[in-house]
Amino acid sequence: MAARVLIAKPGLDGHDRGAKVVARALRDAGCEVVYSGLHQTPDQIARTAVDEDVDGVGLSTLSGAHLTLFPRVVEALAAHGASDIVVFGGGIIPDEDIEPLRKAGIAAVFTPGTPLGEIEQWVADNLGGGSGSE
Repeated sequence: MAARVLIAKPGLDGHDRGAKVVARALRDAGCEVVYSGLHQTPDQIARTAVDEDVDGVGLSTLSGAHLTLFPRVVEALAAHGASDIVVFGGGIIPDEDIEPLRKAGIAAVFTPGTPLGEIEQWVADNLGGGSGSE
């Protein structure tokens, strides 16, 4: 069975091209992808993840609010009894912020320039389903 992934844009960041590119790449790799749209709160993302019964949530931000918003999504998932949903993220994230995000429960962080095949393979290896890159 293919991995089911929610791609979400937390906060006020209105730039979603990268999120849509990743969503399409994961879809083309065999994943079932749900895109939540712009300007979602952490609780809205968690509720959508639970309602859609996803295996993972991919977060995208370019606004610099990742150290606040990404951990809040992890907390909101826990509050909804869904701590088993894997959270990963990407966007404009400085290298020094990656380890704090991992400690906050973000399983992987992808920065600009990450090959789509690398993201596809990570999802296949960590969420199941999808074909990854060959």
